[in-house]
Order: sequence, then C-alpha cells, then structure tokens
Amino acid sequence: MSPSTSSGQGLARTPLYAEHVALGGRMVGFGGFEMPVQYAGILKEHDAVRNRAGMFDLSHMAQYELRGAGVAAWADALTVNEVGTMKSLQARYNIFTNERGGCHDDVLFYRLADRWLLVVNAGNAAKMWPYLQAAAAGHADVELRSHHGSRALIAVQGPRAVEIVAPLCDIDVASMKYYFCDEGHVDGAPAVIARTGYTGEDGFELFVEGADAPRLWNLLLERGAPLGLEPAGLGARDVLRLEAGMPLYGHELEEDISPLAGGQAWAVKFRKPGFVGKAALVSQHDAGDYDRIAGVVLEGRVPARAGYAVFKDGERIGEVRSASLAPSAGNRNVATVLLKKSAAELGTVLGIEVRGTLQDATVVALPFYRRPGARKDG
Repeated sequence: MSPSTSSGQGLARTPLYAEHVALGGRMVGFGGFEMPVQYAGILKEHDAVRNRAGMFDLSHMAQYELRGAGVAAWADALTVNEVGTMKSLQARYNIFTNERGGCHDDVLFYRLADRWLLVVNAGNAAKMWPYLQAAAAGHADVELRSHHGSRALIAVQGPRAVEIVAPLCDIDVASMKYYFCDEGHVDGAPAVIARTGYTGEDGFELFVEGADAPRLWNLLLERGAPLGLEPAGLGARDVLRLEAGMPLYGHELEEDISPLAGGQAWAVKFRKPGFVGKAALVSQHDAGDYDRIAGVVLEGRVPARAGYAVFKDGERIGEVRSASLAPSAGNRNVATVLLKKSAAELGTVLGIEVRGTLQDATVVALPFYRRPGARKDG
C-alpha cells in the first residue's frame, strides 16, 4: 500500500472525506488523495470483512467511460486479456502493457449496455489518462470521458454483503454472478452495481455520483450495523488483498514487471492476433527464465518490508514486494517476493534480511487464503 504520511497539502479529497473525518478515520496520502488508512484498527476492520462485512471508500480510483463501436477492438490492441469477448454486463480483469511486456496498469473493464466503464488505479491515473487519449487519437469510433474525482465508488465486502446491499437496490443483486454488473438504483440513486472486489471475499462495488455518496455511505452504515458492517481503511484492504494473492501495482506489478512475472499469466491471451507487448511476452514465455513473484512464509514474527533483500546460499536472488502478518492464514508471517526462477520452487528455503538478520522463509503456493468458491476471472 505504501501510503504517504503527508499533512494533506496538495492532495485531493473524495466526496466521502467529511464522513471519514467524522468517523475518526486516520487520513493519509494515497494515489493523490487523502484517504483513511484505518478507523478502529486494521485487525478489527480485517476481521469484519472476513467474518461479517466491511465498507471501503474507493472513490480515489479513476473511472473512465468509453463509448463507440470501436472500443472493444481498440482496447484489445492495448491489453493482454480479451475485451471483445466479454458478455453484456460482465466485468473482467485486464492489464495494459508496454512494448517490453511490463505493466502500465492493471485495471477492470465493465461492459455495460451502451458503453464501457474502465477503472484504473489512482496512483496511475496521471499517466494512464494521457496514454489512453493518445492511443485513441485518430479513432473516430472511440470516445473517452474521465469521471476521476467526481464520481464515487463504495465497496461493501464480506459474507454478509448481500444482506446489506440487496434491500437497498431495485435490481436483483443477490442472483448476480461474480464478476458481473448491472445498472440500477441504490436507495433511489443511479448506480452501476458490480459483484467485484479486492479482498478475497464476496461483495459489491457501487459506482455512484459524488453528490449521492455521503447519504448512501451513511445509510449503508446504519442498515449494516446490526449485521456487523464496519468502515474499513486502506490498511485492512492491503492485508486482505495480500492474503488473497491479489497484486498491488507498484509491488507485484510495475513497468518492469510483466504479467507473467507478476503471476497473472492466466490473464494473458496469446491467441489474440496482436497487442502492445505481445512479442516481448511471447519471448519471455518461451524462454521461461524470467524472475517471478512467489509467496513465502517467514519463520520469525517480525514482518518483512517491501525492498528487503532475499538470499539463497549466500547469493542475493530477489527482494520482498509486499509483507504482513496474515490473520486469515493462521496469523502467519507472509510476504510476496520477486525471485530468480531457480529459487521460486515450492518448498525452497530462503533467507530474508530483516533488521540485519537473515530470517528463514519457505516458498509456498499463492494465495495464502482462499474463501470457498472463490475463483479468478479469466
């Protein structure tokens, strides 16, 4: 997550900023916005999401509206996963890659009835919006519109999310499939309602106008309180996504880490006739000798940090990318590490330098936690 601890100068505020302050949220800089890192505490908020429900403000994420008959073909030429094959009202994880096969950003596409919704990481919005505009230049059948900072996104995640969200919606969200969406209303407010999330749990993401967000946030808290709903911040979200093996841009993925290295090979559709970075990814895939992300469990109780060195047989062979204690995985001390291929085999024992001491760590399969029935969108 790597939030800044800046005082907030020069940072934007989401439409829910006042609600976070009123709830006692500890605000930090993240993705150019002042965001709550926690309210009652990371562990308490983590527990709510895993066992009841937690609610997150994701309004810092960039929302782009894509219109025109050429959107699918245009997007397919820029991304590794398939866009044109998406069903109506389907959501799909995707990655924009550079010519070297590295990642500009990992994103979600939502195929609505008459347009597409593209959600981009907040920290990458400053580079992705001009990149998309430049890529669309000369495409008369592709129209882009940014709603970054004006529209809001509220996520309700956890096993009781359906009970909380469904009574407020005028569409049947309880029967909605995972990684699908629809347009309707939440307590009368127009919304795109998606069964997606970034926690490893069931849940919904509600795309609404910024002006409607505070009322809906407070209504959801009021209706959800008897079912155990709690507001949750970036800290809990980071632990939840790490346990679930979900990448965070700037850690498991970046401009110099490809989807193959980052563990997203399942999303790379080589059968597509062409896309930015395909040649580099084919070469990387065929050679198979690239560094790759792996999961490890550390023996000690002191968590590692991003950037800590990883060793095998006295040689530095990688570095930590994300790390935390994992309450949903037996409270083990876990991390993702970027390793040479030779060190990434399951069961390999490594050494991670923590506070000047090598701490034993064993390579294990990702994810560290999986809820029953969970799957990846392919």
